[in-house]
Amino acid sequence: MEQPNYFELFELPVSLKIDKQLLTKRYFGLQKKYHPDFHPTSSEEEKEAILEKSSLVNKAYKVLGDQQLLLAYVLTIAGLLEAEEKYVLPPAFLMEMMEYNEQLADAKMEGDAEAIKRIETEIRAYENSLDEAISPIMEGIAGDISSKEKLLQLKDYYFKKKYLERILEGTE
Repeated sequence: MEQPNYFELFELPVSLKIDKQLLTKRYFGLQKKYHPDFHPTSSEEEKEAILEKSSLVNKAYKVLGDQQLLLAYVLTIAGLLEAEEKYVLPPAFLMEMMEYNEQLADAKMEGDAEAIKRIETEIRAYENSLDEAISPIMEGIAGDISSKEKLLQLKDYYFKKKYLERILEGTE
């Protein structure tokens, strides 16, 4: 079965920068159209189909409204991201992350909340620099997901962000 296109469902262009107000407006319109409570006289078969559509609308809204999920979705529909993919990050990036992990482990072992906060700040700054560097490419993905070179840069960014998020979870 072919995966539904969330952009088509919400009548939005393929983009990594989605207007949140428009997304929410379209969501409420689709919910009104497909929510089971608005179809009390439908047959059981129709109710089941409506419930499936309502569930799809909810899932699509969640994906389109979350930057990391949206990025993964765009990469998936472009055929460049697979579930449970083992992506190889650049060695230099992995070395930097290993240093952060070691610093974080030491700070936790010592119970040094100040050092943990400092490491978190450094990681967030690193994350912000990644965001700034990829921003022009993200802005350029609007209706056109045919540039494999740009999409591969986004894929690298996606996996780096996932890695950083895992480290940041350790600072909590």
